[in-house]
Amino acid sequence: GQARTFRVEGMTCSSCATRVESALSGVAGVESAAVNLANHKATVKGSASDAALVAAVEAAGYGLHPVALVERPDDVRVRERSHLKDLLRKLVISAALSLPVLAISMLELGFPGARIVQLVLTTPVVFWAGRQFFVVAFKLARGGSANMDTLIAIGTGAAYAYSVFELATGGMNLYFEVAAIIVTLILLGKYLEDRAKTQANDAIRKLAGLQPKTARVERGGVEIEIPVEEVLVGDLVVVRPGERIPVDGRVSRGSSAVDESMITGESLPVLREVGDDVLGATVNRNGHLVVEATRVGEDTALAGIIRMVEEAQGSKAPIQRLADAVSARFVPAVLGVAALTAIGWTAAGAGVAGALLPTVAVLVIACPCALGLATPTAIMVGTGKAADNGILVRNAEALERAQQIDVLIFDKTGTLTRGEPAMTDLFVLDAEEGDTLGLIASAERYSEHPLGEAVVRAAHERGVALREAGEFGAVTGQGVAAVVDGRAVVVGNRKLLAERGIDVTALLPHAEPIEASGRTAIFAAIDEKAVAVLGIADTLKDSSAAAVARLHDMGVRLIMATGDNQRTGEAIAKLVGIDDVLAEASPAQKVALVRKLQAQGLVVGMVGDGINDAPALAASDVSFAIGTGTDVAMEAASLTLIKGDIAKVATAIELSRATLRIIKQNLFWAFAYNTLGIPIAALGLLSPMIASGAMAFSSVSVVGNALRLRSFEPA
Repeated sequence: GQARTFRVEGMTCSSCATRVESALSGVAGVESAAVNLANHKATVKGSASDAALVAAVEAAGYGLHPVALVERPDDVRVRERSHLKDLLRKLVISAALSLPVLAISMLELGFPGARIVQLVLTTPVVFWAGRQFFVVAFKLARGGSANMDTLIAIGTGAAYAYSVFELATGGMNLYFEVAAIIVTLILLGKYLEDRAKTQANDAIRKLAGLQPKTARVERGGVEIEIPVEEVLVGDLVVVRPGERIPVDGRVSRGSSAVDESMITGESLPVLREVGDDVLGATVNRNGHLVVEATRVGEDTALAGIIRMVEEAQGSKAPIQRLADAVSARFVPAVLGVAALTAIGWTAAGAGVAGALLPTVAVLVIACPCALGLATPTAIMVGTGKAADNGILVRNAEALERAQQIDVLIFDKTGTLTRGEPAMTDLFVLDAEEGDTLGLIASAERYSEHPLGEAVVRAAHERGVALREAGEFGAVTGQGVAAVVDGRAVVVGNRKLLAERGIDVTALLPHAEPIEASGRTAIFAAIDEKAVAVLGIADTLKDSSAAAVARLHDMGVRLIMATGDNQRTGEAIAKLVGIDDVLAEASPAQKVALVRKLQAQGLVVGMVGDGINDAPALAASDVSFAIGTGTDVAMEAASLTLIKGDIAKVATAIELSRATLRIIKQNLFWAFAYNTLGIPIAALGLLSPMIASGAMAFSSVSVVGNALRLRSFEPA
């Protein structure tokens, strides 16, 4: 079944995400379910009904709401703003009530009724501001499980209940300030963390913001403006100069330069005329266009890109499985340590009062959130940053694996080269160059062979006028013959001219260097006299040599695999700076090369344009497809370079390295923090208030560290 997206409510830490995931996975008909703590989304594949999924998650103690695959950025922003506003209100009131309680306790203010004031001020903090901790803990306890809320609820509940007991029995040990300050500090951490998390999701918001909200369509001969969601396939959409095209379609009337940079990364506007395809979210520069809608709503190229980025952000990197495994056992382990702490201190003669503070400190300092957020926040920012750089990441695993690449295999045609032949040389014997090129190109104008088309293109580029050609005849695999302006023109390989008894000896000294460098030499004769030799080659993309040099500098070994002959392959490899060449390679041989390198224990990357390279792309550990904006969503590769610029391969590897560095720092910090914090708290060396501050800080620091990726710039 197709992937569906849901918003999950009530998750606070990684064990929540694990619990929701297992609840969804347990529903009949679900093929796979992934829950992302960082953006509170669940992605479910399978045939199970929405109602069954919602019921399963509610039974586990959480809320589940279906959302559109591409939510409108305004809707998301309104929801996030109201959530943050609500949280801030709770935080401010909670702080205003807690600080006097703290002052009474710390400064030992013994005015009449001081103890009652502490009770009155603390109660709303614990049971109003901290209500969600108790509600979630209770729901989970009914289902026989626990999470971070359980730890906070037990910690604050114990401190509050013991203080009420002491107050009622005339005892002197009150810990109201502990309960109040813990709730306040945790709300502060939650507020800072959620505010940071909204920034981590900027990439999706930027992409979704490109979608126009309305479209002007012609219906019954009248132009009406409707919400873009109501446009149907086949509608005629009117796009004025300067406006964004609202949906994917085909130009039905008009022509204009269209700026497609936001989808393809191509900086120059492209001319689009009647019959040409256009993409939604691209900008109509100067003409008036009427576009017939071909793909609308969630079928457009932009929606496909957003869906890919969303799925990548929601997917799990292999490194996260470690954190998940620890988190699943973390809360029960902490409850165990807290129980042992309480028993130990009581047995040591500290009494209930003496055992309470270390036990509460243990419960509060333990922070599974830092563990749960360490990886997904970095993956969210990393995949978003990749999209900003024109790289679509299919899943988190691809982003993690890219930095391990040892060997990169490049396809030649369309990857390193432009994928279309161009005339590189022209030598004319005893005649005027422009006139001779005009005759040759006129003879080739009806040829369907790519080499012939290259000659015609070269004539156009040089401003040479083409003339009418008669008696045109193509000799398959050899060339063409035609009559232009009453002159017999033959253009083709040496064999074609030899068969016609034309001597090409005078041209050979000029043809040999062309052929030696891997280009194709074409001979031309006019009125049975050899007059010219032309060099044709598939030329390198402007960025190829620099991209290869950058990858060399990064220590990646490069191999070029091409269907071309050895000589052409080696010539191109030499030009671009690649040492190893596999020439005359069939798709099966490319796969064999990938497998052979993998057998040597190497991590293999493959860069190809996707058609004959598809088997090798699928076999490699990390694959980069050279994509164009329209087919980008269907690519089978783990990463797609939207503009087809191979310089982005190095950028992807750099970004992967930067993301992994952040994830490792985050996981180290989260593990170290918990490993050190819990024993210190158990030994009674930490007050619960400091413990709750440290716990809040640990989550915020992990999210803040991930946000550093937003400043990533490729070398």
